[in-house]
Amino acid sequence: MGWSAAGYTFLVVLPSYLQAALHTGFRTALLATVVANLGFAAAILPAGLLSDRVGRRPVMLAGAGLVVLLALPLLHLLRDPGTPAAVKGAALCGAGAVVGLMAGPGPALLAEMFPARARCTGLGLAYALSNAVFSGCAGLIITEAVRRTGNLDVPGYYAAATCAVSVLALLGPPRTKAG
Repeated sequence: MGWSAAGYTFLVVLPSYLQAALHTGFRTALLATVVANLGFAAAILPAGLLSDRVGRRPVMLAGAGLVVLLALPLLHLLRDPGTPAAVKGAALCGAGAVVGLMAGPGPALLAEMFPARARCTGLGLAYALSNAVFSGCAGLIITEAVRRTGNLDVPGYYAAATCAVSVLALLGPPRTKAG
């Protein structure tokens, strides 16, 4: 849930949000998305490798927890006209990297949740439904909520709220590796 929602919020919906809500130019909005996606891509493999050493949950907890803590400050930083472009770029790269902390170990965590006989179906349904609901609807939810409320923090609330639920789920009782 948090991986899907934060990923789409910071990596896909971002250009539209920057243009519509913050009146950023088209090129700048796309460049911001490229920078966020570079951070995401750079973090996936190291996050997956780290999760092989310390466990899937701690790495995913770090990613989800960081989104909860940093989503709103990121948006405030992007809206601040006094913040230098390099700082905004570094923050966007960091936002992408934080999502990468969840994306690196995510597939392995999902696979390990299901016994071998049901792994493909379980993983496929869990992943597809989560993405359909929390990613597929992210743009619609964020755009409509910003339009109705005028609150430019909505993307941060959406990402933080879904990641907070993910933190609670990850803190739940440990599961044994499925065989």
